[in-house]
Amino acid sequence: MTDRNPAAASSKRHCDLSLDDPTPSAKLQRCSEPSEPTPAGKPNGGAATGEESEMMAGARNPRAQRYLVAVEYIGTRFSGSQKQPNQRTVTGVLEEAFHRFIGQPVSIIFSSRTDAGVHALSNVCHVDVERISKRKPGELTPHEPGVVKRAVNHFLLKSEGDIMVTDVCCVAPDFHARYKSLERTYHYRLLAGPESTSVFEKNSVWHISEDLDIQSMKKACSILVGHHDFSSFRAAGCQANSPVRTLDELSVTEVFPFMFFPSSVERSELELSNVSLVYSRKPDMESSGKGSDGSCTSSVKSDFENGKDFGKRSRHRCFVVTARARSFLYHQVRLMVGLLKSVGTGDLTTADVERILDAKTVTAAPSMAPSCGLYLANVKYDLNT
Repeated sequence: MTDRNPAAASSKRHCDLSLDDPTPSAKLQRCSEPSEPTPAGKPNGGAATGEESEMMAGARNPRAQRYLVAVEYIGTRFSGSQKQPNQRTVTGVLEEAFHRFIGQPVSIIFSSRTDAGVHALSNVCHVDVERISKRKPGELTPHEPGVVKRAVNHFLLKSEGDIMVTDVCCVAPDFHARYKSLERTYHYRLLAGPESTSVFEKNSVWHISEDLDIQSMKKACSILVGHHDFSSFRAAGCQANSPVRTLDELSVTEVFPFMFFPSSVERSELELSNVSLVYSRKPDMESSGKGSDGSCTSSVKSDFENGKDFGKRSRHRCFVVTARARSFLYHQVRLMVGLLKSVGTGDLTTADVERILDAKTVTAAPSMAPSCGLYLANVKYDLNT
C-alpha cells in the first residue's frame, strides 16, 4: 500500500497537519504557501512569502467581529487545507461559503494545516465577519454564533457535503487560531487482519494484513514520549528551526471496528469471552463443511454451512494511535505511526526504536504511514484569557 494520496502527489505543496511552532514570535516553520499578490515594490518581485501572506490575510477590519470556528471534513476530498491554485481545498471551500453568507470575501486562518487525505474531527480557524446593511450602515450588531453556524452549513451542504461547521464562538479582535492554541491531539486508525478492507472503511484507515503486537507497540510509545530531539521523525522538507519537541502523549489502544453492530446474542458472547474485540470464522474444512474438492460432506455440519455465518464478514482488529503535544514537526505523527507499525509486525524491536530516536537524522525512520488514517481530533484553547 502506498503512503501517498493521489491528490497529495499531484499537489505542488505538501503540508502536514502538524505545526512547528505556534508562537507569533517564531517564524512560520512549515512549507511556504502559494504566492499571493503583494503591494508594489516588494523585493521578492511582488510575491508574498508564506509568513507575509498569512499576516496580510490576518489584517483585521476594525468593524468586523472575529469568530472562532471549528470544522470537520473528509480529507480525501480535498487537496489539503491551505489554498492552492486550481485545487479544491478546505480553506477555499469554507471561504466561499462565508462569502455567499455575508456577500463579501473573507480570509480564513486555520490553527493546523492538513495534507491531502488527512481528515479532521475538529480543525479550528478564525474569521472576521462584518455585518453590512445599506439601509442601516454601522447600526447592526454582529451575527450570533448560532446564526453563523447554520448559515455557513447551509451553503456547505449545497457544495459536496464533505465539510461541516461544528462550533462557533465570538473571540477578541486579536485572538489568533494558530498562535493561541495550547495543544493538538491526533488520532491514527489502523486495521489489522488478512481480509480486505470494507468499502465503508475506504480512505479512512491504514490496513495492515498482518496482526499487530499491541504490547510491543505500547513499549515503543513509552520510549518516544517526553522531551526529545525528533530529527529522525521529521520530513526532509521540514523548515522548523529546532527539532526538539515535547510529546505529552503517544498511546495505542484496541477499539471496536467502525462498522460493528453487535446483536444481543453477540453482546452476550462478548461478555462471556471477556469482551473480545475480534469476530472470527475458521476458514478450514470443518468450519466450511466442505471437502477438499469443494463438495459438501455429509458428516461435517457447521454453522457456516447451515447459513448462520454465511455473508458475515470477519472483523479486523482496530487500533487507534493517539499523539498529543503543543506542536509537531512536519510529518512527525505519520513517521511515528510508521515506526509503531513496524514494531507491531515484528520487523523492529524496542531497541531499534531507541536507536532510531538517538540517530537524529531525517532518514532514520523506516517508513511513513499514509495520510488517509490520520485525523486531527482536537485543538485546545483557553478562551477565558
